[in-house]
Amino acid sequence: MAGDVDKGEAREEKTQTGAHLTGCPAPGLSKGSWIIRALSTLAIVSLVPVLAFGVKYYQDGQLLKRHEESMKTLGAEGLFLFSSLDTDHDFYLSPEEFRPIAEKLTGISSPGEFEEEVTHDPNGETLVLEAQMQPLQMDTMTKSKDGFLGVTLSSLSGLRAWTAPAVPSSTFWAGQFRVFLPPNNKNQVGDTWWVIPSELNIFTGYLPNNRYNPPTPKGKEAFIHSLLSMFHPRPFVKSRFAPQGAVACIRASNDFYYDIVFRVHAEFQLNEVPDFPFWFTPGQFTGNIVISKDASHVRHFHLYVPSDRSLNVDMEWLYGGSESSNMEVDIGFLPQLELYSTSPSTPPFVQDEEGNVIESGGTEPIQFVFEDIHWASEINRQEAQRHLEVTFYPFKKVPYLPFSEAFERAQAESKLVHSIVLWGSGRTLRETVLESSPILALLNQSFISSWSLVKELESMQADEHNLALGQKAQLHLEKYNFPVEMIIALPNGTIVHHINANYFLDQTAMKPEEEGATFSFSGGFEDPSTSTYIAFLKEALQKAEEFMQQ
Repeated sequence: MAGDVDKGEAREEKTQTGAHLTGCPAPGLSKGSWIIRALSTLAIVSLVPVLAFGVKYYQDGQLLKRHEESMKTLGAEGLFLFSSLDTDHDFYLSPEEFRPIAEKLTGISSPGEFEEEVTHDPNGETLVLEAQMQPLQMDTMTKSKDGFLGVTLSSLSGLRAWTAPAVPSSTFWAGQFRVFLPPNNKNQVGDTWWVIPSELNIFTGYLPNNRYNPPTPKGKEAFIHSLLSMFHPRPFVKSRFAPQGAVACIRASNDFYYDIVFRVHAEFQLNEVPDFPFWFTPGQFTGNIVISKDASHVRHFHLYVPSDRSLNVDMEWLYGGSESSNMEVDIGFLPQLELYSTSPSTPPFVQDEEGNVIESGGTEPIQFVFEDIHWASEINRQEAQRHLEVTFYPFKKVPYLPFSEAFERAQAESKLVHSIVLWGSGRTLRETVLESSPILALLNQSFISSWSLVKELESMQADEHNLALGQKAQLHLEKYNFPVEMIIALPNGTIVHHINANYFLDQTAMKPEEEGATFSFSGGFEDPSTSTYIAFLKEALQKAEEFMQQ
């Protein structure tokens, strides 16, 4: 009954409110009193947005005033450094925002900053990881061999100082490696999944450059952060550019174990205040782990930056207060950066046949015997890496072969060679037009694709032991213009068509209503970049026929 009374009161209140809205005075009010109350209510309601606008206007004015005062006090570069710490952009530093400076001055890190929210089994097994590093070879920095024009010496201070791992050896619980285990719906060999999902793409944009300290990692990021921290104290598990994160693939499996191959895209901030940020971004971290399905035992772990390419690191650094106008970039070669397990994980103690504890720290070390692992199902490492690559880069559903292999394959299959020749990463192309389904289909049907760095082609050109390949490399370099050139060639290396990425992007940026734009609403929407690239490829096929007829 109480509920019925409440509902009745609510209905009565609603009825009275409705009377106000329909122009009828509520019971007990004179018509004049009702009009005065209604006008007062309307006045208050009308004032709400005005007051909100006034508050917003006042707040914006205060922020502008603080910005002007800060500029006068600190100057442009000082304000930039201040802003990099002022993460909420209110022109005040909270204790949490000031923490990196406090740690720098005192040398004491905040406790528990990156602790995992994981309860460890005190009787669980532990694994020792060793870190090895050979620093960047400075003479491989392609743009900066002869000095750093316009760049202060402090810009490279963090890079020059980083010559050894921050933590040469560390012990982890076997259970911490659980982050690499697959989800329930991914348990077959060849299955891939995101360990740390990428949150960036061409539409979301990129994360800012003016940062020194990574955000506190959470969830699975925390353990990846602790691994990368063995190399350098400031790893960013989520890189500024897409694709971010980490992907894993089951390479082999049996009833008790997985061999999981993984790939991580992360980067390091090498500089500290007052120097401007310096970003060190390896092309990738990769590796594998052999782990029991309950994560109680880790047989093997290896994480490293591949060094099979002549250049494997991107670097970007600021040398002034503006992110856009004072940014320098370069690439280089890092010979070694790796973590590896010294032996399988082991328990802290074992028991004898009578149940007595045998301490592992006794006078004679305990000798553990590990059974051989026989896989019930497996794929080779190269195939697993291919699965990872396609998950990170959908454009690689088309195989991109090494330069020399591409021409051999094209000759065997009577196809043209579609070459991407670039100085750096080619980020824009691979995240847009090369992922398009129509382009993937056309490339698979009529072309053999290749992806080459300029430096690699220059080395091939200078190789006296393979003159034929050197000639093909030379022909490509003659057509190359910074930053990326798309080149179509016959199997013998003859160039039939090419287009520069900057020109291509300018063409596809044309509006539909502009004359000559490769864009049409007839028959539905067609992406201009896709149609332009298809036209480029088809024109190359036509020109190839002309070359063959000559």
